[in-house]
Parts: sequence; C-alpha cells; structure tokens
Amino acid sequence: MIYYTQLIFIKPGKESSFHFFEDQVLPLLSHHNGELVYRIRPSISSVVTTTLGHPYEIHLVTFADRKSFEGYRDDPERLKHMHLKDESVERIMLIEGNAL
Repeated sequence: MIYYTQLIFIKPGKESSFHFFEDQVLPLLSHHNGELVYRIRPSISSVVTTTLGHPYEIHLVTFADRKSFEGYRDDPERLKHMHLKDESVERIMLIEGNAL
C-alpha cells in the first residue's frame, strides 16, 4: 500500500469551485483501489508553526500501488474537471510515502 498526503492551498474566494471539483473527483478513488483516509480543513489556530503557509485542506489517500494512483491521476473523468482545480488551487504539495 502506498500513501499520498496533499497540502492544498486555495486561491482566495475560490472555495466553491474547489468543493465542486472535489465532489466530482473524490468518488473516482474507489474505481482505482484508492481510499480517502482523512480530509481535514485545519483552522489557523491549529497550526503551531509553518514555513509553508496555511493549507485550506489536507488529504491522506491510500492506493494499492503506484499504478493505481496513476490510473486515478489519469482518469478521463477526473481530467474532464481539471479546469476547476486549475481555477481554484494556488498550489499543492504532494508527498508520497509508506507506513512505517
């Protein structure tokens, strides 16, 4: 199993576009052996210190393997909605790892 953590930074005022994007693409995870383990919207007060800024959301997602992740990433249904991500997301930090 492989884990992906995303720190997602949203453009000011673009939250609804981001939510719509997520509503369209997150259900596709299960078609690619993926699972959304955590979806967190941390409050500013919950961040003790940072050099990156305050993420709007943090996701922890698992996939059976890298090929499954790539299948999700390249899914035509997901790609159809990428304009919503592009218009709403300032930047994303994607971290790939394994459970220890």
